[in-house]
Amino acid sequence: MNLEYIGQAVWSSASSGDHGDGTMIAYPDTLVGTDSHTTMINGLGVLGWGVGGIEAEAAMLGQPVSMLIPEVVGFKLLGKLNEGITATDLVLTVTQMLRAKGVVGRFVEFFGPGLSSMTLADRATIANMAPEYGATCGFFPIDDKTLDYMRLTARSDENVELVEAYAKANGFWRDENAEDPVFTDTLELDMGTVVASLAGPKRPQDRVSLNKVDEVFNSDLHKLYHKGAARPRRGRRSRA
Repeated sequence: MNLEYIGQAVWSSASSGDHGDGTMIAYPDTLVGTDSHTTMINGLGVLGWGVGGIEAEAAMLGQPVSMLIPEVVGFKLLGKLNEGITATDLVLTVTQMLRAKGVVGRFVEFFGPGLSSMTLADRATIANMAPEYGATCGFFPIDDKTLDYMRLTARSDENVELVEAYAKANGFWRDENAEDPVFTDTLELDMGTVVASLAGPKRPQDRVSLNKVDEVFNSDLHKLYHKGAARPRRGRRSRA
């Protein structure tokens, strides 16, 4: 609901209060939520993450939610996925890399030319897995793909125009020709190297390439259960 309907990327409202004169003010969309899928909204360029019940109630009552300024790890994406490789294969690879890196308590921001070939749905899939790779959030910047998705989901023309103008004026817009942002640390992945994978259901970071599933299964069968390699079952012979 938030990704497809409620989230606006940039909101606007008339200034009010003692010093308000009714002037329209634009400001970035943000979100805190208690659902495990809260971080999906980062695929739309909306900074959001999960919180506990006390913090959520405070936000609902208009109180600030305090936090330490986090380190931001940049994840550079290059190339594009090969035919037949899905967003699930990509997110399992990303999760495995980030778990190995260690990003607990950090923000992760995705950048690089590879974003140009990614649909917003694929971005939301990766952002949704932030709790699995341990980051507070996995953020994607606003660009043309963001605007395309907003049009697809029937956001108003005025909202789309505001998002583009605000993002470009305030340095939020992803420019393919701009220099890479500066991060606390960085990782890099050529999406052309991603292969079909299998993992889970409870440990997506234990990704196994599909062509190595048989090898890993038989290895674990021997190490963990002290049994020989599984052999394919033979069909019964028919009697003459």
